[in-house]
Amino acid sequence: MAIVDPRPNLWTRRALTGAALATGATLATGCASRPVAPHGVASGPLRIAARPDVLEVGPILHAAGAMGAGRVVVSGGGVPNLIDGPVAGAIDSFPGRADAAGQAETQLLRLSVANPDLRIVMTVTEGVYRIVARRSAGITRVADLAGKRVGIFERTSAAFFLHRMLDHVGLGDADIVRVALRPGDMAKAMIEQRVDAIAIWEPESERAVRALGADAVTFADPDVYREFYNLNTTAAALADPVRRAALVALMRALVLSCRISAERPGEVWPLVAASSGFPAELVAAGWPHHRFPATLAPALLDTMVAEERWLAAQDGRAPRTRPELDRLIDRTLLAEAGIRS
Repeated sequence: MAIVDPRPNLWTRRALTGAALATGATLATGCASRPVAPHGVASGPLRIAARPDVLEVGPILHAAGAMGAGRVVVSGGGVPNLIDGPVAGAIDSFPGRADAAGQAETQLLRLSVANPDLRIVMTVTEGVYRIVARRSAGITRVADLAGKRVGIFERTSAAFFLHRMLDHVGLGDADIVRVALRPGDMAKAMIEQRVDAIAIWEPESERAVRALGADAVTFADPDVYREFYNLNTTAAALADPVRRAALVALMRALVLSCRISAERPGEVWPLVAASSGFPAELVAAGWPHHRFPATLAPALLDTMVAEERWLAAQDGRAPRTRPELDRLIDRTLLAEAGIRS
């Protein structure tokens, strides 16, 4: 049942310093601080790439701090940082190479076509995205989006969320007027009435709700789509005993950090605010639209199968089969960490 309710920032040095002080974690802006060893050769702390400007990263920041200084380095980035050399199809580029990355299932699906050794080892956060629309544009239900201007960050999980929500009410992607926007531009576009609706993650949807006030209407349905923000790595990293042990330790820490994110989120909000530059009260307002499972749910593969069909149609290729996609999920690390799936 649908729920109806009445600047892509880089990780700045100042924000990095604040997050480091708050967590005790080691944080880096790039890879200049030390040489990067090839996979199979352990060198230094575990390197995690994760975008600073999404709320989903909260448990990773908390776990990094809880593990103690020098054990984990968190840098801006995502799945592309798991891959050597230029990455075709990457939306944004951050410097540095990583052992693990936090990012939604969409980007792993996109990039694993050319890099089939990418692996998902845990879902850290589930994001329940929202469509935010203007009532004054005649929108009171999802079906009313037909013919309307909808702001969307193309080639992302938010675009797939919109696709699923439209499909659920019998509409297709061509039934709306798509307006390509970066997340940080969406609230402004709503205020200026350049779009009638947006579909995006937090806290940008919350910004739009606040900007519209009583004119805002929102739509969400986690049974139709919810983001799976995963801890991702590579088969090569899993085959390295030292990196594997470090990943197991991280995953055990993430179980507690996810529990704290759900039950005592006030301990995590300042870390996200420091890393992203978002006001702490905006982080807190967007937090209820997330879940923190710290496991691998069967629904992940179901979502990947549906999303693969959507991506393949965009790329003009045949979709991979369910067994092929299942190979992208490594459950052995979860079992080794003693975490129930």
